Amino acid sequence: MKKKNKIWIYPLILMGFVTIITSSCKKDKDDLPPPPVLVTIGQIYQGGVVAYILRPGDNGYDVNVQHGLIAASSDLSTSAKWGCDGTALSGADGTAIGTGNKNTIDIMKGCSESGIAARLCGDLVLAGYSDWYLPSIYELARLYENRVAVGGFINTLYWSSTENSATDAFSFSFSNGYAINFTNKTNTYSVRAVRAF
Repeated sequence: MKKKNKIWIYPLILMGFVTIITSSCKKDKDDLPPPPVLVTIGQIYQGGVVAYILRPGDNGYDVNVQHGLIAASSDLSTSAKWGCDGTALSGADGTAIGTGNKNTIDIMKGCSESGIAARLCGDLVLAGYSDWYLPSIYELARLYENRVAVGGFINTLYWSSTENSATDAFSFSFSNGYAINFTNKTNTYSVRAVRAF
């Protein structure tokens, strides 16, 4: 009789042990991270239109989390100056994707003129978002790449936040897809704000 009881006790102890291990390994569904939000170019999202999704090699690219640029759905101006002609602004020369925000901050810090392209973007509050900026030249090129999906662009020159010299900055032609580096800061061009997500 004693032998029979021992044989039944061991499997019961083992089953209890396995139950404890498996239940302690299970996670409540509230503990799991939310699934990544996948957006597409042209989608209305976070105050504007998704204009670009970061690719490998872009600043800020993360294989696990989608990031990119959102464009305001319309131009802020069709006749804004870049501003501060004759003044070289320290730090406002970033060209790459991910540098437009810093360029905009540096322009606004170093140039007190009102109504300039960078200030129009930097002061913008749209759909509750206040982190808009004037895109760098490569960010602007990505907007051109997806201009049909984003919508609202006209076949004219748009200012970038990338300074070239004390008198010139980069603009981008939405009529032919070319960047122009020797554009006088006093010229008046179109402005489209972007923000990162």
